[in-house]
Amino acid sequence: MASSSATDFVLRPFEGLPGEPDWVAMREIVPSATAPLRTTEEHGARDVLLVTILPGGYAAMHRPDGTVLLALQGVLSSGDLSRDLAAALLEAIDAEPGTAIPAPANASDGPRLQDVLDLTVPFEVTVHDGYDYWVDAGAERTSDVEASLSEAAEATIPTVKIPGVESAYWCRMSREFVRWARPEPEDQVVDAIARLHAERRSAIALPGGEGRFLGMFRAAGIVVPVWELPRGTEAADVEGPVAELGERLAAALAVTEPLDANQRRARAGIVSRQVTLR
Repeated sequence: MASSSATDFVLRPFEGLPGEPDWVAMREIVPSATAPLRTTEEHGARDVLLVTILPGGYAAMHRPDGTVLLALQGVLSSGDLSRDLAAALLEAIDAEPGTAIPAPANASDGPRLQDVLDLTVPFEVTVHDGYDYWVDAGAERTSDVEASLSEAAEATIPTVKIPGVESAYWCRMSREFVRWARPEPEDQVVDAIARLHAERRSAIALPGGEGRFLGMFRAAGIVVPVWELPRGTEAADVEGPVAELGERLAAALAVTEPLDANQRRARAGIVSRQVTLR
């Protein structure tokens, strides 16, 4: 993996980290989630809690109880999100308990997350309905604190990590959707879905109908295909059907033959609907 300076734009800032697609999902599509991290021995072998967002838009926080939180959905101040996050993390570790860390103004040429984190620690995401992890477990919960947490929770889009597959998330907005962050190179994912789409096999097959493939978007260098579900579909309804789709997708990904004419037309339609999230 090539190194970068702080001024370089890094397309895949989480490449090389365990669970790269879930890092992207926590950055772009999951409103409230946590995942445990640990720094390397060189950086103190410190346990850290990665979170989607912190109050006030802070990049990190050293809570009064000693817990260090690192927010993934912060403001990017350089071209390398990994370097920015590492700078905020190291600053939070060195700060006094009770300190909130703003987004670093300049990450200079410091280390990246890939240099700071113990890469043997599995990346295990827990999705939350609210933001209770902002507050020390033993801290007094005043009425103002409770009101702030309740207000934040009410604004959260209901989201569930789908068991049995990697990096797929059900959510409820105006309708219900499945968004599935994929680790494979973009062209391979597009080709695989084009093969399925041309054969009318790209939908999520549900007892009450189909979850139709809408398209995909790019985020942090990987693609996230999206399916729109029949109205009212619950997260529990899609676990088996998404696993079945995963098997079809894996088979399509394994095909190396060139696309035929129908598949090329399907691919062109998919590509024309893509958007990129910087």
